[in-house]
Amino acid sequence: MAERSFAKEVQDLKVAAGEEFRGEGILAVTKALLQSGVSYVGGYQGAPISHLMDVLADAEEILEELDIHFEASASEASAAAMLAASVNYPLRGAVTWKSTVGTNVASDALASVSSSGVMGGTLIIIGEDYGEGSSIMQERSHAFAMKSQLWLLDPRPNLQSIVDMVEKGFELSEASNTPVMLELRIRACHVHGSFIAKENRRPDFTLREAMENPTRDYGRVVLPPSNFVHEHEKVNHRWPSAVKFIKDNKLNEFLGGHSGDCGIIVQGGMYNTLMRALALLGLADHYGNTDIPIYCLNVTYPLIDDEVAGFCVDKKAVLVVEEGQPEYLEQNINTILRRKDLQTKVHGKDVLPLAGEYTGQVILDGVRKFYDKNSPDVVSKSPALPVALSQEDHASLAETVPARPVGFCTGCPERPVFTAMKLLQRELGNIHVSCDIGCHLFSILPPFNIGNTTMGYGLGWSGASAFNTASDKRTISIMGDGGFWHNGLTSGVGNAVFNKNDNLLVIVDNGYSAATGGQDILSSRALNKSKSTNNPISKAIAGLGIKWQRTVETYRISEMVKVLREAMTTPEKGPKVIIAESECMLNRQRREKPQRNKAIRDGKRIVRARFGVDPDTCTGDHACIRLSGCPSLTIRDNPDPLREDPVAWVNNDCVGCGVCGEVTHAAVLCPSFFRAELLYNPNGWDRFTSGIRNSVIGFLQRRIDKKRAKYSFGEG
Repeated sequence: MAERSFAKEVQDLKVAAGEEFRGEGILAVTKALLQSGVSYVGGYQGAPISHLMDVLADAEEILEELDIHFEASASEASAAAMLAASVNYPLRGAVTWKSTVGTNVASDALASVSSSGVMGGTLIIIGEDYGEGSSIMQERSHAFAMKSQLWLLDPRPNLQSIVDMVEKGFELSEASNTPVMLELRIRACHVHGSFIAKENRRPDFTLREAMENPTRDYGRVVLPPSNFVHEHEKVNHRWPSAVKFIKDNKLNEFLGGHSGDCGIIVQGGMYNTLMRALALLGLADHYGNTDIPIYCLNVTYPLIDDEVAGFCVDKKAVLVVEEGQPEYLEQNINTILRRKDLQTKVHGKDVLPLAGEYTGQVILDGVRKFYDKNSPDVVSKSPALPVALSQEDHASLAETVPARPVGFCTGCPERPVFTAMKLLQRELGNIHVSCDIGCHLFSILPPFNIGNTTMGYGLGWSGASAFNTASDKRTISIMGDGGFWHNGLTSGVGNAVFNKNDNLLVIVDNGYSAATGGQDILSSRALNKSKSTNNPISKAIAGLGIKWQRTVETYRISEMVKVLREAMTTPEKGPKVIIAESECMLNRQRREKPQRNKAIRDGKRIVRARFGVDPDTCTGDHACIRLSGCPSLTIRDNPDPLREDPVAWVNNDCVGCGVCGEVTHAAVLCPSFFRAELLYNPNGWDRFTSGIRNSVIGFLQRRIDKKRAKYSFGEG
């Protein structure tokens, strides 16, 4: 069950030629693929293009009508390998994934298809995840493009530019026999706008035709001596062909004014942010009109020497707005100018930060410094200059704005796994924990503070493989079900079996690839009409040779502690696996909440569990919070005027998972937690029993009040 359904929006993909298409960037990309006559599409979900995979999945019927094959790939490597279909056949294909981690996984196949070259146009849509909002290491796709000589498109973040670059990307790929990468930052993925649609196209050459007329060309196989020929093809044929196509089709844009001795060279994806900065400086209006000469690189690799030189020839200085490091573009531009003996000064990382996200404020500061150095009168004529935040301002913000660390969702079934591990560490002492990619990585943060390293998706157990040695302790490795099917089955479990590992792996099985948006995977319980689900993890690991395995429901914390203790202390040798399973609460709520609300509206009797804390019983110790960390478990003022410590409190976000109560029981904490049932549309019996309870409780309460009044007056 995907995080968001696009079932309604994908109907807009049928918009006819000449009509206006309105929507999000990812929908525009999908429409552009259909307009390009693509034959097959594949990919693996991951921010910021997870929703592109969801759109493609929801549009599968539309794709089938156009004879387009869609594959939800097992990994980025699987997706990249799909492009092999275009090596020998004039088949257009597109794949997508999160970069740079996804490109790391796909790099072997990418290097091969780049060496072979392609006959049909191939487009690799990269979700560039760089900046403070990123969930990964800070790297850029540019290096991969240079390494394997893949052309890199970075379109301006508006729908028309994105659609044009998708369509031209296929043509560029075919003109140069080279795969093309198109990078989209998160703002481009979700930017809203419009463009005039074209007709959706069936592939000119279908997959069926290719299968029925197989073609073999030994020269396209990456083996000696062909691979040496491929290297010369890249330099002598593919590169010149790409340069010619880019120039002839004017993929890069000369915008703004055409006079002045200073100009700006900007990555296409940073254009909107640059224009915002120029507008704040009074150097552009809010419609993007400016007198500043701008060379917008919708193609950031390869650079076109003639265009760069032509832009710089009459300028004493240019500013290169290039997000991230190293400064590949700046170095390349300097090389081009020096070879052509042009003395234009190139500024970039000297006035802009060496690393980090280029926000509007960052670019504004950089542009101001650039003009102060080279043409001070330009900025000084600005009507109003915004004042940049000083270091003192940042310090003040840090003191007054509370930190908002990421964490598990309310009711997350993964939280009790780490609660159990914390309780076990009370008995066994600290344990080395090797983490993985996924929601469970939030365990490294308070209140759990569990986890030493993380090496990659599905590499949790491999990350502890060096510790497969004699010791009084065992290590614990974590892996999610998504990571297990992505890479963990072979790299983690298979590796441990082969090397007779004596440590423990905990596989968090919550039924979906939850961290990437709730997409179905092999072990999902839900029925999927186009995919094979309900393939248990337990059978997969048994097939690889795991003999010691246990399955536990994550919400049963006492049982989880017991099984963890057994795994860590048993004299039995060999790899051990605990499958901790419970459905992702976020997806469960998405499914059940609308059903429950409808049933209530229809007058059906519904019972919903809620948990709370008795403030009179709560001691204010807050051990429950330290062992749970649930967002719905917070604190409030103590109602007892004689006690200063605030009491624990469960707010209205509670989903009734019961973890707080389980924690209290397993950790032998105070008995202040209670379970209440909210009853909607009660029947006659409910009203009768409620009346009896209220009468009994009222009678007992009146007796207590009488005794309290009696003793308060000193009687008896």
